Amino acid sequence: MELLLVYLFLIFLGVIALIFVVKILWYLYPFLFWGGIDVPTTKEKIEKMVKLLDIKLGQTAVDLGAGEGRLLIALAKAGAKAYGYEINPFLVARAKKNIKEAGLENSAFVYCGNMWKENIKDFDLIVVFPMLHMMNNLEKKFEKELKQGTKVVINYFKLPTWKPNMAEDNVYLYIKK
Repeated sequence: MELLLVYLFLIFLGVIALIFVVKILWYLYPFLFWGGIDVPTTKEKIEKMVKLLDIKLGQTAVDLGAGEGRLLIALAKAGAKAYGYEINPFLVARAKKNIKEAGLENSAFVYCGNMWKENIKDFDLIVVFPMLHMMNNLEKKFEKELKQGTKVVINYFKLPTWKPNMAEDNVYLYIKK
């Protein structure tokens, strides 16, 4: 009887350990294989980004690294046709769910894709919350692909050589010349 209790206890500990390992892997797996760490933009920063863009009804916007889609939803609510690219399929699924719950399936769209491989030339508005090491390559991408007059809003980091047209609380607005 005591041996049976020891076995049951060991099985119980094994199950608890397995659950713990699976839970840790659930969070780490996307970061190991799909892009950077997901750092959601705060509600206040989203509001500043949308305000700086001064969106006109019908403009097209793209969020590079759309995450859970919160910025896409804000862009669509402000009147833009909002598209997002996110490399992490788990976040894409969550973004699609959030867009559906917001009732914006006709004005906000998210795709599983690598932002570096997407051509962004047809968008009027670009938003991105990048990592520091991306800034040189982002600037090159913008120089190559954006048309004159395209508005770019970047959260937190500045482009290396472009001068911001406006800045507010580490949110930078650039207009492609």
